[in-house]
Amino acid sequence: MDIKGKTALVTGGATGIGLEYVKELLKNGAQNVAVADLDARKGENSVKELEAEHGKGRVIFIKTDVTKTDELEEAFKKTYSTFKALDIVINNAGILDDGRWELMIAINVNAVVRGTLLGFQYMGKDKGGKGGVVVNIASILGLAPMAGCPVYVGTKHAVVGITRSFGLPYHFDRTGVRVIAMCPGVTDTPLISEAHHRQHTSMGDWGDECGRELDSLPKQQPENVAKGMMHMIKKGSNGSIWVCEGGKPVYEVQIPDRQAMKVE
Repeated sequence: MDIKGKTALVTGGATGIGLEYVKELLKNGAQNVAVADLDARKGENSVKELEAEHGKGRVIFIKTDVTKTDELEEAFKKTYSTFKALDIVINNAGILDDGRWELMIAINVNAVVRGTLLGFQYMGKDKGGKGGVVVNIASILGLAPMAGCPVYVGTKHAVVGITRSFGLPYHFDRTGVRVIAMCPGVTDTPLISEAHHRQHTSMGDWGDECGRELDSLPKQQPENVAKGMMHMIKKGSNGSIWVCEGGKPVYEVQIPDRQAMKVE
């Protein structure tokens, strides 16, 4: 997909990697971007800065709690009614907090599913749309286990499986919407730097182990992930899973399918 002239919606786009996605989309020629985020102050300030650089009317902020069905639906509705188009959806909102695991599942999994379905609704050819791309944000921890944040790891494994399944031809042939996933490595954001403080659960204090495990992995800046995201949107095949870690270029990973087993 050529990003030039396209309209995008980014959840969790007010800060961190999400904001870098928004910046890179505009640098790559996106016509309009909607920033959907719970933090109104940071969201509105980010939009003002982006408008100063790229011009008025190209970016809007929509206060959105992605765990609330009506608010996420309204974010899509407002994006489409404002810009009369939607081509790219990045389901980026996420938290790392096993101490609030039910909320984390609601944000990291439920909202990703709902965002994908809304992407189909607004972009699907079977709904009168032109097709498009949905990018779901998983993690390298969606490809391997980790003791210090087991529920977070589970949510990101779920995102990988959801993406691969929505990325099968059955869905694309109907909608014309590609579904792909980004798995960032450890990135310099508050989600990572404050993780060990949040891993206090009723089952014990996992914070030190979480911090130790995260510290053992290669680090990178958010800008590197955002550049990798642009490559994925332009070149990524439907259902593909991509990793961006250690400041290196993004690359696609191949996950072997389990062969059907004969039941004796």
